Amino acid sequence: MQTGRRELLLGALAGAVAMALPACATGGSQAAAPRPQDRPLRILVMGGTGFLGPHFVEAALARGHRLTLFNRGKTHPERFSDPRYAAIEQLQGDRKTNLSALEGEQRWDAVLDTSAYIPADVTRSARLLAPRIGQYLLVSTISVYARNDIVDMDEDAELIRLPDPTVTEVTGETYGGLKALCEAAVRAELPGGTTVVRPGLIVGPGDTTDRFTYWPARADRGGEILGPGSPAAPTQFIDARDLAAFLLHLLETRTLGTFNADAPAGALTMGAVLDASREVARSMSVHHCITAPCPQPPGAQSSVTWVPADFLEAQGVSAWQDMPAWIPARGEYAGFGRTRTTRAQAAGLRYRSLEETVRDTLEWWRGQPESRRAKPKAGLAPEREADVLRAWHAAQRSG
Repeated sequence: MQTGRRELLLGALAGAVAMALPACATGGSQAAAPRPQDRPLRILVMGGTGFLGPHFVEAALARGHRLTLFNRGKTHPERFSDPRYAAIEQLQGDRKTNLSALEGEQRWDAVLDTSAYIPADVTRSARLLAPRIGQYLLVSTISVYARNDIVDMDEDAELIRLPDPTVTEVTGETYGGLKALCEAAVRAELPGGTTVVRPGLIVGPGDTTDRFTYWPARADRGGEILGPGSPAAPTQFIDARDLAAFLLHLLETRTLGTFNADAPAGALTMGAVLDASREVARSMSVHHCITAPCPQPPGAQSSVTWVPADFLEAQGVSAWQDMPAWIPARGEYAGFGRTRTTRAQAAGLRYRSLEETVRDTLEWWRGQPESRRAKPKAGLAPEREADVLRAWHAAQRSG
């Protein structure tokens, strides 16, 4: 099955590369001098209005911290325009060309960088801010790793090394390597004050990729659902709200080091995802009827037909894009869905239930405009899914 890195997490992971960066000597988590607990933190967020950022902002505000957002004002500029967000300092600029809003004497306890893709941009912001901050937390990605065939891979595994480290175009082939260089850039500027978090697929309400949302939404349509591979196929992702809470915890405790932030290795399967999606869709579709017969909404009735990976490949069905959150755990991707996260769990990463993530995601999805729901960004179109299922059933009948 065609499962190049561009089909991996966040839709743009690096492809085959020639060499791997040696893992940085980050070690385990390191709690630096604890922060005083009698005052709120002053946190600068680079970005903050996309998918993950707003969840972090809400969590930080709920705990009384003081926030500054720095961004271009182009992605959801209205996101924090409500008067209840009046306490947030909102600065506009461009980390590539205009950091003037961050110049001066203002100090922050910590920086959360959710928009780091080019190492030169990270160097520019980290160098400017280093004398005036206590901690720089960079949100990276598990796509920095050179290999995906290692089960239970931890943070000390080899990282991608780009053939040309000066490249500035983010593509499927460069994404992971550029993120690895971003990590190195911030460590070079703040060697004693850096935290790096490497999430996997980030999911939940507000997701713009639909790589998880497809499954709750698909279950909500009801009928026969095409399940990829087998129910036991591993997968791995993290709710954006759990990730945001972990990021805030690392700042509140001034914990340094590098952490894989994902579901526990081997804890999630595609079977569990579809079971939860179907059950949640069913429970959210139940309605009261006084006079029989009572017609049931689509999500109340569904089934799953599991189709082997080889058959899907023969039908031109791609892993990850056509069948979101799934890649056959074999060959080059034998370690898929089983990246070790014990270091992050020891440092405070906690998880809500799969059912809660599914329920909240489906509730959010149902509230989206019809024009948005009509064109999901991942998964098979209904007609295409039906065609593949017919082909599979025909193959089964013919023996």
